[in-house]
Amino acid sequence: MIIMDFTIDSEEKKILLSHARETIAAELERRKPVYGAIPSSADSALNKPCGAFVTLHSVNAGGRNLRGCIGRMTANLPLIETVRLMAREAAFGDPRFPPLGQEEFDHCEIEISALSPMTPCADPRQIKVGVHGLYLTRGGRSGVLLPQVPVEQGWNLDEYLEYICIKAGLPPGSWKAPDAQLLTFTAIVFGEE
Repeated sequence: MIIMDFTIDSEEKKILLSHARETIAAELERRKPVYGAIPSSADSALNKPCGAFVTLHSVNAGGRNLRGCIGRMTANLPLIETVRLMAREAAFGDPRFPPLGQEEFDHCEIEISALSPMTPCADPRQIKVGVHGLYLTRGGRSGVLLPQVPVEQGWNLDEYLEYICIKAGLPPGSWKAPDAQLLTFTAIVFGEE
């Protein structure tokens, strides 16, 4: 099973989170985004092609609730560009939610998941809950669950495997079918505090 082949340092995490927030703020305010400087080094994680998801959580007296989550499993764009695009989509393009409004945005926390390359899962019993994300495809349907989801939901491995089927719109146990493809990946997950 593959793990990330690079790290994201604390300064790069701050830059990614600020660019995600600025992308959404600029859209809400109908202006061009104004981004701070980013490292130009090819060694910077910000400049490496990488899949990523941006998740928005609405935080209020009722708790912390999902408000949008969109991502790309793979990307040919630098991580910084992928995060900007996915931030916009999470705020305004997640079909499960209406477009984000300014008042809601003021109470949102942003979480970013930078993804490793995906690898076929030869033995589902080797999946580590909280470490491996899942991507399932079968019969034209697909679904993805990020590594942090089963931890947040309190699922064990068996529940995790069943929920990836549900997420893909497939019957439980579909991950075992000969024509199903189950892939795993890892992620560097970080967010606003």
